[in-house]
Amino acid sequence: MMKKIAVLAALLSFGGAAIQPALAEAPICLKLTQIDRTTVVNPKTILFRMKDGKVYRSDLRTPCLGLRFNGFQYSTSYDEVCGGQQTIRVLSTNEICQLGRFTPEKITHG
Repeated sequence: MMKKIAVLAALLSFGGAAIQPALAEAPICLKLTQIDRTTVVNPKTILFRMKDGKVYRSDLRTPCLGLRFNGFQYSTSYDEVCGGQQTIRVLSTNEICQLGRFTPEKITHG
């Protein structure tokens, strides 16, 4: 009986460990109405500056040429954009680019 309990406890703790990383992997989604502006750093990086002062970085899956000069629009029918799950479209070229995950940026004041 004690052996069965020990095996069950080990399985439960292993199962819990397997679930934990999945929860940590949940994408960050930004409400479109809360985005103040975006800054295209280079063809692969966009900073999303929020109205509350937070900044999120998205490293695109592949370089998105023309992004810096032509602007973009979100390809979503929702009121939010989720990092790693959605695309953007470059306005003048119609190039489609996959957003990378949003990662919070540390803001330095100087």
